Order: sequence, then C-alpha cells, then structure tokens
Amino acid sequence: MPNLTDTELLRLFRQRDQAALSGTQQKYGGLCRSIAKNILGSREDAEECLNDALLKLWESIPPEKPRSLAAYVSVVVRNLACNRRAAAHAQKRGGGEFAVALSEIEDTLAAPDHPETVLDTIAIGDALNRFLGGLPAETRVMFVLRYWSELSIREIAQRCGVGQSKVKMTLLRTRNDLKAFLEKEGLR
Repeated sequence: MPNLTDTELLRLFRQRDQAALSGTQQKYGGLCRSIAKNILGSREDAEECLNDALLKLWESIPPEKPRSLAAYVSVVVRNLACNRRAAAHAQKRGGGEFAVALSEIEDTLAAPDHPETVLDTIAIGDALNRFLGGLPAETRVMFVLRYWSELSIREIAQRCGVGQSKVKMTLLRTRNDLKAFLEKEGLR
C-alpha cells in the first residue's frame, strides 16, 4: 500500500474502509510505538497500545473530524498509554522516558504548597499555551516532543537534526523561562 496522505486516510475512515487502519499503522505506527514505549517502558505494551489506538480511531472517526491525523493519533495513543501506565502503577514497570521527563518539569510546574492540584487547573493550561506560543518553533517542538510525547533526548536530537547537547541546553533554558513566566503570572 502506498503511503497515503492524511486527507486520504481520513476519507477511508469516513467510508469505513479498513485500509484506513493499515495505512495509519504504516504511516504513524513508528511514532505511536515510540510515544507508548516511552511512557510504558515496554515494547510489547507499546504494540498493544498501538492496536488499541487503531481500534479507538476506527470507533471515533466518524463522528470526529480531526484537522491533523498525526496529532489526533498521537493524543489517542498517549492517553491510552497513560491510562495503561496508571492501571499498572502498583507494579512499576520502569524503563520509559515518562518518569524522567516528568521529574525534569515537575519542579517548574508545581506550586510548593500543593503540587498535586496545580497541573489540573485551567489557568496553568492557558498559561502554558501562551508560553509555548511565544517560543521559537524549534524550541517549541523540542519542548512538546519531550514533555508531551515523552521522547528521549536522543530521539529529539535525531528528529530535529541537532546534537543532544543542544536539546539538553534548550530544554533547560526553556524550563527556566517557563518557571519565570509562571512566577510572573502568579501561578507558581
């Protein structure tokens, strides 16, 4: 099967053509496995998560009409992986980038007196969107790949075509800038 465009894949989903599933797996399977593996730490769990994501796509398109299939499938697989990880939290599986990435940013986002509630507030979501909107494109991409997709430093460097040291420094500076931004906004 040739590599289909997102428009073609979405048309196949709307027509209930199962070629949409194989085309989506061919085009976005690697990305989905990477996101899921970084959260779950297991290749087998990541593969199951990809299969669950494909089923979820089949069930949700239509009625959903995603503007970006890549973003939509990434969110679906990330949510499924996070849910699977939460369910298995009692048996820590380890090995993924999720815990590392979370530990890097938790001090930036958390308010000292109540860290568990800050991430759930609408205000912090709005502030994060404003902050990310003001970043240069490359910095924003690195930040989102690390803290949304939970990719490793090495994977980000490969995707962005830069060295790992540049990724590390960019992320460190961006976290510091975010911390200052949140303090200025009164959210830290």
